[in-house]
Amino acid sequence: MIKIKFPDNSSREYKKGITAIEIAKDISPGLAKNVLSVNFDGEIIEASTKIHTNGKIKFYTWQNKEGKMAFWHSSAHVLAQSILSIYPEAKLTIGPPIDNGFYYDVDFGNISFSESDLLTLEKKFIEFARQKFEFKIRNVKKEDALEFYKKENNSYKLELIQDLNDGEITFCDHSDFTDLCKGGHIPNTGFIKAVKLLNIAGAYWRGNEKNKQLTRVYGISFPKQKELSEYLQRIEEAKKRDHRKLGKELELFMFSEKVGQGLPLWLPKGTVLRENLETFLKKAQNKAGYKQVISPHIGNKELYEISGHYEKYGHDSFQPIQTPSENETFLLKPMNCPHHCEIYSSRPYSYKELPVRFSEFGTVYRYEQSGELHGLTRVRGFTQDDAHIFCTPEQLLDEFIGVIDLVLYVFESLGFNNFEVQVSLRDKSNPDKYIGNELQWDLAEKAILDSANQKKLNYTIEYGEAAFYGPKLDFMVKDVLERKWQLGTIQVDYNLPERFNLSFKGKDNKLHRPIMIHRAPFGSMERFVAILLEQTAGDFPLWLTPNQVSILIVSEKYEKYGYKVLNFLEKNDIRTSIDNRNETIGKKIREAELKKVPYMIILGEKERNESNLSVRKRKKGDLGKMSLNDFVSLINEELSKSIAKFEK
Repeated sequence: MIKIKFPDNSSREYKKGITAIEIAKDISPGLAKNVLSVNFDGEIIEASTKIHTNGKIKFYTWQNKEGKMAFWHSSAHVLAQSILSIYPEAKLTIGPPIDNGFYYDVDFGNISFSESDLLTLEKKFIEFARQKFEFKIRNVKKEDALEFYKKENNSYKLELIQDLNDGEITFCDHSDFTDLCKGGHIPNTGFIKAVKLLNIAGAYWRGNEKNKQLTRVYGISFPKQKELSEYLQRIEEAKKRDHRKLGKELELFMFSEKVGQGLPLWLPKGTVLRENLETFLKKAQNKAGYKQVISPHIGNKELYEISGHYEKYGHDSFQPIQTPSENETFLLKPMNCPHHCEIYSSRPYSYKELPVRFSEFGTVYRYEQSGELHGLTRVRGFTQDDAHIFCTPEQLLDEFIGVIDLVLYVFESLGFNNFEVQVSLRDKSNPDKYIGNELQWDLAEKAILDSANQKKLNYTIEYGEAAFYGPKLDFMVKDVLERKWQLGTIQVDYNLPERFNLSFKGKDNKLHRPIMIHRAPFGSMERFVAILLEQTAGDFPLWLTPNQVSILIVSEKYEKYGYKVLNFLEKNDIRTSIDNRNETIGKKIREAELKKVPYMIILGEKERNESNLSVRKRKKGDLGKMSLNDFVSLINEELSKSIAKFEK
């Protein structure tokens, strides 16, 4: 007999060799019908796996992230099977689950494959799914695995197998289809009731631009047709809110091939939006005792060698910049932190002066692969609302909690209510990914967990997601499609102060090493604006919107009065534009509505003669006539209410 323990700490005894799904049936036949994936002693196993030892078991359904991952991982297998059934000459590479669905990268060779072929592929997928093929995992010797894919003439799978050790290779079979796979599947294909193959994209083999470009087929599947229908509705809504579309319509930003891929150009209205966000955060930071600094866009290569950034990221970054002088090499700044370390080291500090908090809206550059670039959410040049706190060990917990409060304040003020908190720790089995010693890492990870617990944050732990120099507390904001984007981040770092030999004089009159906290409530200004755009659909609050008022002139006869109103409003710090085009007033109103302008002022003969305004509010219609002073009071009252809401 073996003893099986459950998440509620209860336990039962079973005969050796019982399968995971049989245990689920013993608990509840209803549970067994919904089990998609199983965790036994910390490892994902198949529902059909026989269990021979004592251990702890956990069952995952569609309600769990792990259940969805197994569902979409299995769906990728069915997609691969469908592709080979229609295109037997195609070469399969990899097909993982992702946050929303799955994809498979395929080398179609000389076959012309386009999005118009997705519907045929989708029908084949459903045909296979309905046959309820069981997923069966089996161990395979390395020589047998190599032989299998030699016969398949698949160089991609052969390359993957060469990187694996004998004894750790498994194949997954369902029906007459076999794929290289480490496991984690739903019981059978019949669980998949609905699928949509969404689109295709180019992807380089193993993410390397020097390798062949493959075709990536994206899809998503569900256990119910209703869930697919609801998801497709959200996709349609997301298309309307796509920040790239809204950015163009609202004239916020653009990209230029001549400037370079992934390098956004901020237009006047977008610049106003950015400046408003910067001002908002700077005010909060000033209250919290931060000091603003500015660092250059480049730095000597030695700076990033000391920090460790060159060793970890140098090969994937922009190439070094050679100057006319010999042996002088610079890099585009990938991070602000080394610069801030140098600013700290510019003078000695006493423990009485700590914590020291340096903040900067600093632009950094990282060479993202062209296939990974996406609007403002993934770019090659972006601005971080960066800050670095240098503190004593005794101050660490309070400082970290203070930053959590700042991030939560920013999110609440801007309406980001749908987010998750993730504690990103190191992968202890892969120490080469990180710098620093184990004791420092233990202290840093404990500080983050203690802070999160003290703030009673509902967080998950992700191992292997830490930065190379320290663990992180990441705030993952969900968009309309429930995709998660990392915005706010806070990190504890014992390593850079060591590498830059930073110190402060303690109470004992001896030199001690400060601890460094990295933090960015917005994360990246570009990504933050993108998610904010999609969340609000470009309908920003009055204090943030670039164009608060649009003056609509009925005809050119009233243009002089229009500019008089414009000057008056601008003197009262109200962001105003004037539309004096030779168009109907109806068209001007419609276009102002589409441009998300909160207030419109219509000026014609009556308004000029009576020195007043006809006012419209977006989505509410006419507010009637009012004097210039009354309108300014109306705007200021609304601004005061919105600002007071997030400053109380």
